[in-house]
Amino acid sequence: MRTFHPPRAAVAAVGALALTTLAACSSGTDDASSDERTTAGAATTWSAGPRLAVAHEGGILVLDGTTLETVAELDSEEFTRLNPSGDGRNVMVTVADGFQVLDTGAGTSEGATLTDLVFPADTPGHVVRHADKTVLYADGTSDTTIVETAALADAVAAGELPEMETVPGVEAHHGVSIVLEDGTFLTTVGNADGRTGIEVRDASGEVVARNDQCPGVHGEGTAQDEAVVFGCEDGALVYQDGTITKLDAPDQPYGRMGNAFTTDTSPVVLGDYKTDPDAEGYLLDAVTLVDTAAGTLDVVELPEGASYTFRDLARGPGDLGYVLATDGAIHVIDPATGELTDAYDVIDPWEGPVDWQDPHPAIQVSGDIAYVTEPAANSVHAVDLTTGEVVASTELDVTPNEIAPAAG
Repeated sequence: MRTFHPPRAAVAAVGALALTTLAACSSGTDDASSDERTTAGAATTWSAGPRLAVAHEGGILVLDGTTLETVAELDSEEFTRLNPSGDGRNVMVTVADGFQVLDTGAGTSEGATLTDLVFPADTPGHVVRHADKTVLYADGTSDTTIVETAALADAVAAGELPEMETVPGVEAHHGVSIVLEDGTFLTTVGNADGRTGIEVRDASGEVVARNDQCPGVHGEGTAQDEAVVFGCEDGALVYQDGTITKLDAPDQPYGRMGNAFTTDTSPVVLGDYKTDPDAEGYLLDAVTLVDTAAGTLDVVELPEGASYTFRDLARGPGDLGYVLATDGAIHVIDPATGELTDAYDVIDPWEGPVDWQDPHPAIQVSGDIAYVTEPAANSVHAVDLTTGEVVASTELDVTPNEIAPAAG
């Protein structure tokens, strides 16, 4: 393993911004509640810029992505997950019966609406955005729903779901699927007893490749030249140009990579890393760098006192990697070298969650801006990753949990 110790760069936070609160909007399905949402969203004219969805217990806030002022307060289920849809405006909200569409109004001067549109799914799971497709995976059936991303915004604006294709699953498991530029379909394989690997089908649906040497397969990420990486409990699988390659972790029999963070201009994938299957809690102390061009998997240890969870990794400007750590800093990693090159102090030090659903700091990147939650202070911050400067902060009346940006 390689160990690097970065310099520290302290950054003073900007004072909290005042919140502008709109009338609460219901997520009910009756006509009256829909009318109320439309009226509430149109009551104020907002800047035509990015938006940020913030989940909290029982609801979702939509913030202006520049000022972090509140655009809308929306009622929802007690716990929801958020995923950008890929169209720059809508966010997929996981609810009991599927993926509900949140129209953030990004790129417009409109308000935000938690629509009545739901993509049905038994136990909704991963959302993948690639090759102009938005791919929704249902863990309860292993069915995959494929939507043309460009058609989503227009359909939602018209109050309807877009046309979609459903690829039936075989055996239900917590999985993920992706569609490549040429129509190649990759999906995980597993059942109630465990997950074992991936299956590749061509555009006609014929199975052209399989690999069952990826115990606990989880997550995916697509790097430069459509190299697709899946995490395993003992390394990773890389699919590219019809070939599946297994990369072993340096720690055996257990060296787990479970989540992948990529850009389409870098061959290197940033992943989380865990070496003890029986470890308590969710904090991790090292990351993986999978070089899909070189066919290597390296492990980089973080500085002492800098741990993170699955919500705390991201990619950003210059294809760099970013880790929001328990010391309160965003640590900057050069994936090409494995060197930790900088650290930006953003929030107070924090401890890991008892349960993974519990609110704990998270980072999401849109362009050059990293959005960071600080649940202990009920706050959200916007950080310019090119300078490390906190350019906006806001204190909320609720405790933020998951976040998802929409660029507009």
